[in-house]
Amino acid sequence: MSKEALLNVNLLAARKGAAELEFAVKKVHSLETSKGGPDGYVKAIEKRVEKIVFEEICKFNPEDNLISKHIGHQINNSNVTWILKPIDGIENFINGYPHFSISLCSMINNEVMSAVVIDPIRREEFAAYKGGGANLNNNRIRVSKRTKLEESLFATDNIGLKSIYPKLNMRSTGCAALDLAYVGCGRLDGFFHNLINLWDIAAGKLIVEEAVGKVND
Repeated sequence: MSKEALLNVNLLAARKGAAELEFAVKKVHSLETSKGGPDGYVKAIEKRVEKIVFEEICKFNPEDNLISKHIGHQINNSNVTWILKPIDGIENFINGYPHFSISLCSMINNEVMSAVVIDPIRREEFAAYKGGGANLNNNRIRVSKRTKLEESLFATDNIGLKSIYPKLNMRSTGCAALDLAYVGCGRLDGFFHNLINLWDIAAGKLIVEEAVGKVND
């Protein structure tokens, strides 16, 4: 399957998952503690999104490998692996704070080929495939051209960096996938994170790179 075709499957599957999140977040403030409360609800939604997304992928590629939080690693007879983060920004989601996303990408032999990050509240779709550039709602995006630290805006999970680099203008948004997507479209100038999982950054990494940005470990 071509990289363009992988991206098309990626978009179809991620959109279905995003639609489920858009519906599910409307119920978070009416949850009953006796029925599991917010934590139980989030876990159920994550599993539901995993099922929806992977069922869509398997319509086209039933032999592909699948990786996500709850199903773990399902290794089949394929060199294509799909990596899903069903809800990135769980604390935001659980409080009804409108800054969370679904993140999905495909890999061939450990190299990310296509990537999608969708913000279901703002209905923004960040997408990219290897060598094909990055887009936001079908409009080409590029990273920021700002070069002065005092004029730049960064996201991080480590606000303590502010004490080390006091000139840095930093935000902690709670959603790594959107932070990377925002770097890709120039809303942020950089993103720092410690000890992060593959499914948190795999899609966003390709979006940044295809938007002519750099990602370092």
